[in-house]
Amino acid sequence: MTDRKRACIIGAGCSGFTTAKRLRDEGIAFDCFEMSDDVGGNWYYQNPNNRSACYQSLHIDTSKWRLAFEDYPVPADWPDFPSHAQLWQYFKDYVAHFGLRETITFNTAVTQAARRAGGGWRVTLSTGETREYDVLFVCNGHHWDPRIPAYPGTFDNPHFHAHDYRTPYDPVDLRGKNVVVVGMGNSAMDIASELSQRHVAGNLWVAARRGVWVLPKMAGGKPMDKSAIPPWFPRKLGKALARRKIKQLVGRMEDYGLPTPDHEPLDAHPSVSGEFLTRASCGDIRFKPNIKALEGRYVRFEDDSVEPVDAIIYATGYKISFPFFDDAALLPDKDNRFPLFKRMVIPGVHDLFFMGLAQPLPTLVNFAEQQSKLAAAYLAGRYALPDVEEMRRITARDEEVELGDYYQSARHTIQVDFGRYVADLHKEIAAGEKRASAIQKVAA
Repeated sequence: MTDRKRACIIGAGCSGFTTAKRLRDEGIAFDCFEMSDDVGGNWYYQNPNNRSACYQSLHIDTSKWRLAFEDYPVPADWPDFPSHAQLWQYFKDYVAHFGLRETITFNTAVTQAARRAGGGWRVTLSTGETREYDVLFVCNGHHWDPRIPAYPGTFDNPHFHAHDYRTPYDPVDLRGKNVVVVGMGNSAMDIASELSQRHVAGNLWVAARRGVWVLPKMAGGKPMDKSAIPPWFPRKLGKALARRKIKQLVGRMEDYGLPTPDHEPLDAHPSVSGEFLTRASCGDIRFKPNIKALEGRYVRFEDDSVEPVDAIIYATGYKISFPFFDDAALLPDKDNRFPLFKRMVIPGVHDLFFMGLAQPLPTLVNFAEQQSKLAAAYLAGRYALPDVEEMRRITARDEEVELGDYYQSARHTIQVDFGRYVADLHKEIAAGEKRASAIQKVAA
C-alpha cells in the first residue's frame, strides 16, 4: 500500500469499517481506532464503551432489502426487520469476510485531533501515543451523546435518557410503575409500546410538544421502504402520492387517541412502529402535552394536569459531538446545524471527512459505504473537489433541497433522502473526475 495519503479512521461502526474497506481496496494506507473491544458501534448491545443505545428488544426500522452492503448480501433467512443481534453479527461477518479486523486497533480511543499548520493532523490516542496523518475520517456516530431537556423544578424519582434504557427492569424496574416517555420518535415508540403492556407499567403516558404521523413498517404484506419512490420521479408528485397513501393506510392520528399533527406526513422524520398505534388505540398508551414542570414525585404537563410519576424516560434525541476536536470551526453550531459539502467535507478543510453524519431515509447502515466512493477517489487522485466558493454554493443548494420540506428542529438538521443523495453523489463523483482529469492535463 502507498503512504502518499496516510489516513486515520476514528471508529469501527458500520461507517468506519466500510470506509476502511474502500481505502484498502484503493491501496491507501490507514489506521482505524476503535475505543471498544469489537466492531459495531451503536448496534453492539451492552457495548462496554457505553456508547450503544441498543435495548434488548430492538429491531431496526429499515428492512433488510434496504440496509445491505453492496458487496455482501444479508443472510437469506433473515426476517424483513432484523434484530440488533442479527445486525451486529452481520457486521462482524462482513469484517471477517473482508479481513478487516487486523486493520483495526481495538480498545484505543482518539482523545484529540488537531490540524497541523502545514496540513494534515496530529492525533493523540488514549494510550498517550501521538501520531500524524494526512487525512482524518470521523466515523464516531451521532447517537451516543444524549440531549436531555431542562424543565423547571426538580424530580425525585428515577429519570434517564432512552440511551440508557435496556429492558423494563434495567436500569430501573418499571413493573407496575407510572411512567412518562418524553418524545415521539422511533425509540419513544418502541419503548412506550414495550412498557405499556399490561404486565409491565401501571400507567404509561407519552408526552411531546407536537403530534406526529406514525407509519407502519408493513403495507400490503411488504416492508414500506420497498415502495420508496425512485429519485428520478418528480419530487412534488411523488410526495403527494406518498402522503395520500399514508393517510389511507393509517387514517387520522386522533382516532387512536393521539394529538392531531401540526404538519403533513413526510414533513418530519418519520416515526415508524408496527405496534404503537395498536397500543394507543387499546388505551394502553395515553398522550400528554409536553412537561411544564417537575414537582418532586409529580409531573405537571402543559395542560396543567398533574400526575404522580415513578420514572421519566427522555427519548429526546442526541447532540452531534466530536470530543476530540477543540477547534470551534470543526463543530456544529448551537442549533445543531453543520453544513457539509455532500454531508462530508467542510469547505476549505479538505483533509477531513465526516462519514455517516446524516439522518438518511430509509437507512444509515450503508450510507458511509456510498460516501466512501467519493472519499477514496479523492485520495487516489481520480477525483477533485470544486473550489471553496462552489462547494459552499452547492452545499447551500443541497440543504435547501433536503431540509426545505421539514419543520425546523434540531432533529432535522442532517436529514437526507438516501436514494436522491446517492444519485446526486454519483453525479458529483463523475464531475469531480472530469475536474481531476483537466487538472492533470494542465499539469502535464
